[in-house]
Amino acid sequence: MNLKLTIILFILTAFQNVELPKNIQKKVDKQITETFETTAFKYDALKVTSEVAKGLPSKFGSDNFFKIHSKNKLIGYAYVSKAPSKTDEFDYLVLLNPDLVVLSTKVLIYREDYGGEIGSKRWLKQFTGKTQNDNLRYGDNIMAISGATISVRSMTSAMNDLLKSLKILHSKNII
Repeated sequence: MNLKLTIILFILTAFQNVELPKNIQKKVDKQITETFETTAFKYDALKVTSEVAKGLPSKFGSDNFFKIHSKNKLIGYAYVSKAPSKTDEFDYLVLLNPDLVVLSTKVLIYREDYGGEIGSKRWLKQFTGKTQNDNLRYGDNIMAISGATISVRSMTSAMNDLLKSLKILHSKNII
């Protein structure tokens, strides 16, 4: 078989399940590289049936929850989604280890003039270490940010929904 054709087929197969927009894909790849300290990784969409997805608090589809592999070993999961801000939505990423513990969160694209402080590493660090058994509460175990109340509440709610969804998926042996 022609070498060029083999390379093209490999690239198409490796990324056939990933349907993220290019600008988001680059940011996700960078965060995975930094968090897992590897450049040799591949990720595959985790299939969640529409029937199961209906019962989840978070939006799960075939294009936003991925298994991350390095050297044929599961090293973690990536979840990419949107959350509402005052007049628009922002895109965010959550990386988890194989035990579903949050390793990092990142606001990928924020589309408002105000409230962008939720993208700060310092603020997002409070989600690190959270598990499916945690309950996040704005103003209690999640710090408020003056001028970003709507976005902070939205991110807190989105993270709670994700953690609850992970608990459901784990209990059904899907992950």
